[in-house]
Parts: sequence; C-alpha cells; structure tokens
Amino acid sequence: MSPYPPNVDDEIRVVGLNEYKEAARSLAEAFAVDDTCRYFLDTPDRAHWTEQQKWELHVAILEYITYSHILKGLVTTVGPNYGAVALWMPPNTTNDDWLTLLRSGLWRLQYKLSAEGKKRFFQEFLPLLHDTKHAALGAREDDAWYLVYIGTRPQSRGRGYARKLIEQITAQADKEGRPCYLESSNAINPKIYRKMGFQEVRRIHLQRAERNICLDIMIREPGAGPQPEPEKPEQLEISVMAT
Repeated sequence: MSPYPPNVDDEIRVVGLNEYKEAARSLAEAFAVDDTCRYFLDTPDRAHWTEQQKWELHVAILEYITYSHILKGLVTTVGPNYGAVALWMPPNTTNDDWLTLLRSGLWRLQYKLSAEGKKRFFQEFLPLLHDTKHAALGAREDDAWYLVYIGTRPQSRGRGYARKLIEQITAQADKEGRPCYLESSNAINPKIYRKMGFQEVRRIHLQRAERNICLDIMIREPGAGPQPEPEKPEQLEISVMAT
C-alpha cells in the first residue's frame, strides 16, 4: 500500500449544473480542430466570420449540450481543471424533450447557427445519428449506454484519463449486461476503443461540405475484451443525401 494519500484529481466525479461551463470549456478545447465540430461552423455563409467568432459559437454549442446531459444524462470528469470530460446517455433515458431543450439553451442554435449550419445540424447530423443508432442496436437501442462525447484537454493527454472515464461505465454496463455505443470522429480513436472491447459496425458520412466527414460507429458487447486488429475491417456504410 502506498504511504501517500490518493490524488483527488485522479478520482472520477459527477459534474454538477454549476460546473457546466468549465466542463464544456474542456470539451471545446479537446474538439477545437475536430472535423465534425467544425462542420457546423465552417459553412460558406459564415466565410466572413473570424476564428474568434467561430470559437465562441463552438463553446456555446458544447455548453448547451453539456448542460442538457447534466439535466438528463451523466457527465463525469477526472483530472485537474476538468482534464477529461465524458457525456453519457444512460439506458432508457433521453434529453430531447422540449423542457430539456429549453433549459439547456439548445433552442438558441436555431438563431446562432447560419442557414447552412442549421441544415447541417438539424436536418443532416441529428437525424443521421438517430437513425444509425437505431439501425445498429435495433431492439437494444434503449438498453445501451451511449457515449455521446469524451474529450481530454491538450495539456492533460497521455495520462489515461479518457480510458478511466470509459472503463468506469463499461464496468457498470458489464454488471448490468448492457452494450455500450459510441460514434468516433477521429480516425486514430477506433484502435484505442478496440482495446476496450469496442468494435466497428458501421461508418457514416456527413456530406454537405466540400469533402465528406466520416464517423465510425462502435459497439461494445457486455463483457467484451480487447478486439483483434482486423487486416481489412469490413464496414457497412450509411450516408445521408445532401439536399
């Protein structure tokens, strides 16, 4: 046994409503250059915007999303200064009711996003995620733990914080006999997720920008161990038509 007291900064804790801005700021820094997050900002009708204006909108979007998950979900953090933050949607839970949309501020995106940004977010992105989750999980859709966002601040990377947040819930899901579900917007992440028992089941595309943006859909079955590296992973592809 170590003679030193445990580092409280390395203990996972639940984020409260009074902390939503700090948790969202951590996610904003983690996803600052993420293609999917930039998808709603880098639109032709906002080409005149400065990076500072886009950054402020990026932070606002994540504040609304973080607040909604504190209200109707689970937000956890670990590490000093919100080193890593995870947004989960527990089984049999939803945060798309009108009261949560109003309280979280998500309704403000109807006015803050550009015309093209609104099409990308409300007409393409959200319906595609909903339909893909339903197609991938089928009758188990409501039984799954859904990892909506997980991010680590740049200065906190390499310490295993994200893995710690994920393994807390995968251990609980194993006890409950439930699957876990996520979308990965970073090409390097599926290899990491496979080590925690996730496997790719689909790839989806966002298509309204000049180039397609891909997200890998992954599911972890209860009790799953590390997955072997496939030589040529076979993936079913679902994409939404741009209109």
